[in-house]
Amino acid sequence: MIDKIKEIVKSALEELQQEKKDKIVILDPDSIGLAGAAESEPRIIGLFCEIIDEKVAEIVQAFLFLNESNIDASSDKKKPIEFYISTYGGNADDMFALYDVIRQVKKNTEVHTIGMGKVMSAGVLLLASGTKEKRKIGKNCRVMIHSVIAGNHGSIHSLLNEMEAVEQLQKTYIDCLVAETKMTKKQLKNMLERKVNVYLSAEEAVKLGIADIII
Repeated sequence: MIDKIKEIVKSALEELQQEKKDKIVILDPDSIGLAGAAESEPRIIGLFCEIIDEKVAEIVQAFLFLNESNIDASSDKKKPIEFYISTYGGNADDMFALYDVIRQVKKNTEVHTIGMGKVMSAGVLLLASGTKEKRKIGKNCRVMIHSVIAGNHGSIHSLLNEMEAVEQLQKTYIDCLVAETKMTKKQLKNMLERKVNVYLSAEEAVKLGIADIII
């Protein structure tokens, strides 16, 4: 299994280098054994773009690969993953996909999240999803929370059906943020019911339990 994941990650890295696009996954090949040095550091993943399926797929592959080396390691040999985040947000379904992968990875590997520049919308849950006491945020990072945004058209029956789905999506988002932070459902609902973007400083984000340490 590890050879298969290694092959997928190596292929993704080569493709990114060839296309010379913004790199979403930042990995030192030495750190994941692609150059025969699996014990070296760093073990870093970066998200510096919109949260969409193609980017999330690359990040998930990297998380799974880096976690693999910790599964059979003794507790003193396990190495954390550092996950840098700077995003305006993106697709809620892709956010939940990555969030659930991080939850699974944390069973074996500490995930140190680091918010830099901007952590907004879907990015907020990802920052908060890191291992408690290991979640960092830049001093000048801006955090923004808002209600779920949806755009639909069609018959009244279709719109009512979609509205129910959006309401369920927002309920799930609230439940997950409550589980990962110090915020209560009442606090979050009050924020979201303002129907505007709610901006938070790094200090406010730490106070609410979205992050733990200001850097």
